Amino acid sequence: MVKRALITGVSGQDGTYLAKSLLEKGYHVTGAMRRSSHVETQRLEKLGIAGEIERVYFDLAEVNNITRLVRDGAFDEIYNLAAQSFVGSSWDQPVYAAEVNGLAVVRLLDAIRTYAPEARFYQASTSEMFGLVRTIPQNEDTPFHPRSPYGVAKTYGHYITVNYRESFGTHASSGILFNHESPLRGTEFVTRKISLGLARFARGIAEPLELGNLDAKRDWGFAGDYVEGMWRMLQQETADDYVLSTGVTTSIRDFVRYAAEALALDLEWSGEAKEEQAVDRKTGKVVVQINPKFYRPAEVSLLLGDSSKARTKLGWEPKVDVKELAAMMAKADYDDWQG
Repeated sequence: MVKRALITGVSGQDGTYLAKSLLEKGYHVTGAMRRSSHVETQRLEKLGIAGEIERVYFDLAEVNNITRLVRDGAFDEIYNLAAQSFVGSSWDQPVYAAEVNGLAVVRLLDAIRTYAPEARFYQASTSEMFGLVRTIPQNEDTPFHPRSPYGVAKTYGHYITVNYRESFGTHASSGILFNHESPLRGTEFVTRKISLGLARFARGIAEPLELGNLDAKRDWGFAGDYVEGMWRMLQQETADDYVLSTGVTTSIRDFVRYAAEALALDLEWSGEAKEEQAVDRKTGKVVVQINPKFYRPAEVSLLLGDSSKARTKLGWEPKVDVKELAAMMAKADYDDWQG
């Protein structure tokens, strides 16, 4: 019997990689996406799966829409990946972030409890919930202290998932994923901004790449590795929460270095703090400079995950390290450049 999976946010980075993985495992995949004047399918097309999934229109703010889909879909597994996903914009849209990243989760869970109690549910939690970290590294028992409306809303989504698991026996698991990137990442995210900006420079577009806090550190992995962890969570007899991470922390400055090296750019750094910049030794042109507008109102300075529980219980481990990731993204943007 073919398993049926629903992926909300299927047209995003994670949704696309997960859909491809599930299709390869023999699933029937239904991809839910928000109706708009321009339906985003570029990522699905890039991985060659746009015609292989059943697409439905879906809005996380509309409870009747959610109810009908869960009631009639006969899904074995439901992966909630849809979100207001860019941390920076959540300060401009805090109510929207709360609606989509927080309240939408309980709408889904209650529809599952009522109409599809046997379905297994995955909630996309995030390392941004740790925020102002209490301990290093962070694991499933580390207290949360979110530092953005995005992180606050995701924390509600995480805890309501735990609550439905404990209150109603729902097979509901949360993946507390640390930063995971790929060539499919949106251009508003710093890693993709870096890879695209450096690729443009390498292609002869000598415009400085403007960044914020170069000292901020993240635990970056490859999104294609992380979706395998999502699936493994829902194959467990008992639902639980798991951190997925590489266990290696890297500054934004070093991510720039790794991407530049992949494109044979020789950077020379000078200055400090907001005066720091990097120039190309070959041309003397500025490649990277600081723009204070990209600093967050409340910065999360260091995130480093301990994924030993997932490695032990799920048999999951990341395969792509941060240097390979930066090179993969930079080369993909260089090769895809249409300028």
